[in-house]
Amino acid sequence: MKKRENVATIMTKDVLTVGINQSLREVNEIFAKNHIRHLPVVSGRDLVGIISQTDILRISFGNTFGEGQEGADEAIFDMLSINQVMKQNPMVIGKDQTIREAAQIFTEQEFHALPVLSGHSVVGIVTTTDIIKYFLEA
Repeated sequence: MKKRENVATIMTKDVLTVGINQSLREVNEIFAKNHIRHLPVVSGRDLVGIISQTDILRISFGNTFGEGQEGADEAIFDMLSINQVMKQNPMVIGKDQTIREAAQIFTEQEFHALPVLSGHSVVGIVTTTDIIKYFLEA
């Protein structure tokens, strides 16, 4: 295992992002369609937050109401904005920082994804799953 290998080698490079003005319905659809759990939130090209599938689940009713009540979540999604649900000013990592540094951040924090930046632009995302896969292959 190379201790100094950078996160750019394991990050998702074709990272999906959402705009700050997109709806929570759209965010929920992106999660479902792409089988992902985290989305960087951008304003223009600048990172302003991150939203997770867990954030969406916290505000949804899920299976609380049973059949015929699917519209309950959509009503909540229409009442709130991404800005109200996302984590603002998330911790980030630079594309040239090491996998070890990312792993250290994850062990000290209570989240599972780090947007990867080059300057102020999002160029990827690295998750705890990426770190685990890397260490399993080493």
